[in-house]
Amino acid sequence: MLTVLFGLSGAVVYGFADFLGGLASRRIRPVAVTAVAAAIGIVPLLIGLAVLGGTPSWAGTLWGAVAGLSGAVGVLLLYAALAIGPMSVLSPLTAVFAAVVPVLVAVARGTVLSPLAVAAVVVAVVAVVLVAAVRDTSGARLTVRGVVAAAVAGCGFGGIVLAYDATPPGAGIHPLVVARVLQTVLLGAAALVVTVRAGRGARSGGAADPAASVGVAGSAVPPGRWWPPRLLLTVAACGVLDALANVCIQAGLHASDDPGTLPVVSVLNALYPIGTVVLAGVVLRERLTAPQWVGIALAFIASVGLALA
Repeated sequence: MLTVLFGLSGAVVYGFADFLGGLASRRIRPVAVTAVAAAIGIVPLLIGLAVLGGTPSWAGTLWGAVAGLSGAVGVLLLYAALAIGPMSVLSPLTAVFAAVVPVLVAVARGTVLSPLAVAAVVVAVVAVVLVAAVRDTSGARLTVRGVVAAAVAGCGFGGIVLAYDATPPGAGIHPLVVARVLQTVLLGAAALVVTVRAGRGARSGGAADPAASVGVAGSAVPPGRWWPPRLLLTVAACGVLDALANVCIQAGLHASDDPGTLPVVSVLNALYPIGTVVLAGVVLRERLTAPQWVGIALAFIASVGLALA
């Protein structure tokens, strides 16, 4: 029960963080949002490490680094995929790979799922597809490059769960701190490269930065300008919630010695789009589509099934 509770909590908090990150990305480059949010997320993790403690080890440090690398690769490839292909297809594809890869790894290790658990996993994957599906009016075409980028991005997100599952139980939050520091460095470097390239393009009379035209016209923050306090607060909240979601996921993975814990947490973690679409409906008054409502209902059914399995 604790595994399911932590897994669902992590997914919901992840969804909230993605919603805030999406709002901020309407005004500044997404890679800059994730880099700054990752940096801010180090703070609550350090506080948690000081309060809750933990035993640093080479194994915990190694798997923390793997999680940080997997997360950074997943984020960057997801952005690359969405830049060249239809979001309505590639976003759900990423979520499905994030859910399925840890399940396949667990099964390959010899984990045997009960019939109820298998049925719940299948229902959850369908729920992920339905909830993550969004309207796409960009007219972008589906390409092999976009599909591969989205699939590898999903594997990267699934790799985070696998890495946290491999950390020693006594390591506490220490591996999460390692992961977040490495992720901050990698995403910060990527954001710097994007900014430098955009600056060179602007000076040479190239195309305008697409990030500046996202959202309401004239709402983008020009490069080199200080972020408004409200925008910075949004990014900070995104970073804190994302860090908290990671804590929930790791807690869920180590809440039980049952080998079925890994596939359960990975599938529940992939339900994070629910938090995003719910907040979008409450805050932005965006209407959920019929398939999304069905997906939410199926996610609830799958969660109950996993709890009973």
